Amino acid sequence: MGRGFVQGDLSVTDGHLGHFMACHGKSGLLRQGVPFGNSGASGDIGVLGLGRVRIRGISGYAPGVPERPVYPQVGSGGVSDPLAVIAGLPGVPEAVQEARAAVDRLYGHRVLRRRRPEVSAESALRGARASAALEGDDVPLETLRSGEAGQALAQGALRVSAEVGRLGATWRTAPRQVLARLHMLAAAGVVAGEDALGRPRTGPATSDLQGLGPAPGAEAAAARVASLVQLITTPTEAPALVLAAIAHAEIAVLRPFGTADGIVARAAERLTLVEFGLDPKSLVVVEAGHVELGESYGESLRGYLKGTSEGVAGWVRHCAEAVRLGVRESVAVCEALQRG
Repeated sequence: MGRGFVQGDLSVTDGHLGHFMACHGKSGLLRQGVPFGNSGASGDIGVLGLGRVRIRGISGYAPGVPERPVYPQVGSGGVSDPLAVIAGLPGVPEAVQEARAAVDRLYGHRVLRRRRPEVSAESALRGARASAALEGDDVPLETLRSGEAGQALAQGALRVSAEVGRLGATWRTAPRQVLARLHMLAAAGVVAGEDALGRPRTGPATSDLQGLGPAPGAEAAAARVASLVQLITTPTEAPALVLAAIAHAEIAVLRPFGTADGIVARAAERLTLVEFGLDPKSLVVVEAGHVELGESYGESLRGYLKGTSEGVAGWVRHCAEAVRLGVRESVAVCEALQRG
């Protein structure tokens, strides 16, 4: 898995993850009132207690989704690899290892020796159906398979799933470009006017399917997307699943486009799992895992927003469980093909 922590034998304590890093980092910048986020704005910022940030003089701030990332940024508080810190939070190494073992067992299935492309295609189809369902557009699998589903979001999720395999290399080097492409595919037929496709929103986000609260303003969301881009393009020793979980959460809570953001977020998760090595053949139906976990999906995202070590770790553990359940779905596909 690589290092669990960035520095020495740090122990995880309760409290805001940024505050945790400040207390244990080399420079202790947060103890001096220096923010670990990247707001792109000025203001008097200080860390308060458990998962709260006091922001004064910054326009566009709304309660609900913070304007700054819940993870510490590269170079802040002596942190060189924030994802490695998250990878060492309580319960995360074990959950990641269990998910990894499940994926390894799937890849050893005898059906994949000859019929791997069929399993991958079925995984994409089932992933599209599950992602659309989480976005409020629940279409039966066979209806989607037949091409008769008329719902725009379901069709968008299907287009996104078909495109993921062609975007891997670009995701590593130009994540913004990939996110724009995913939104163009996901939101076609949903937004009024093609000019909005693939473009960051300029106004408030109106959709809140998971009860996350108001999204940050457009400028603050763009700043946090920039932080996520840095995270994706900076080398890390953390497992792919950790990066995938953070990419998923950040896009889901920021709602940077204002429409179909959940579909884009889940596609980013799958894309990260594929491109960063956990599931290189795109066999795991991780989206179906999120559906099977039911209300835990929204609850875990809301926990992530608190910015506590427990909340962030809880979200990563949720994603690890979604991978494990997604493996079970893929194994069922293999077994069905084996039976003929």
